[in-house]
Amino acid sequence: MNFFKYQGTGNDFVLIDDRNGTFPITDQALVERLCHRRFGIGADGLILLQSDPEYDFRMVYFNADGAEGSMCGNGGRCIVRFAHDLGLFESETRFRAIDGEHVAVVCEDEIFLKMSDVSGIEERAGMTFLNTGSPHVVRFVDELESLDVVAEGRAMRYDPVFHPGGTNVNFAQVIDDHTLFVRTYERGVEDETYSCGTGVTAVALVAHRQLNMPDPVFIQTLGGNLRVSFNPQPDAHFNSIYLIGPARQVFAGTITV
Repeated sequence: MNFFKYQGTGNDFVLIDDRNGTFPITDQALVERLCHRRFGIGADGLILLQSDPEYDFRMVYFNADGAEGSMCGNGGRCIVRFAHDLGLFESETRFRAIDGEHVAVVCEDEIFLKMSDVSGIEERAGMTFLNTGSPHVVRFVDELESLDVVAEGRAMRYDPVFHPGGTNVNFAQVIDDHTLFVRTYERGVEDETYSCGTGVTAVALVAHRQLNMPDPVFIQTLGGNLRVSFNPQPDAHFNSIYLIGPARQVFAGTITV
């Protein structure tokens, strides 16, 4: 089987061209093995590029544990770059993901990915929660570099108020009036990742709502820099949300399944 490895600010994915529909999508153990960093290719997730009669392509995303996941923002930028590398479009594209339609633009090194509209921000047991295509908690802290993100994040990820699916957890520190430093514990990976696209999107919207941070919000992650632009609406609703940043191919190869 041919595969490609892409990364977006350190969030890495196995990309497979499955337009012929032959990948065994029900084989969770296979996906988990391909994502394993010692016994497989190694990745935070696996993404299939499939045909869709109404769009340029369909994105099917699996977490590293082999289960089909919710929307992945960095994965979305990577599959847009992958589709562009395959010659499926020139500069603008429309594709379908698990949370519906997305549009994206390739502009040199950066991918501008339009995210789903956000319908509100809520408080659950003292934790700020919202859904940006995937569920996220956002917490602002003062000393993020020294924070035990895995221990703190895991406790919140499995909190009963987020049952049954759980949540992703983002910790953010204000750098200046326009910039945040963000670290994320991702469900499915069950660890800290170098970056999370839907996570930094959630942080940017909460920062605008709670800290009056202006659009666009600049985000620093362990894997690199992103920015999030948006159009705020009444009642903590947001539309025209764009996740902007780089995505590129790391290598390609074949693997025997």
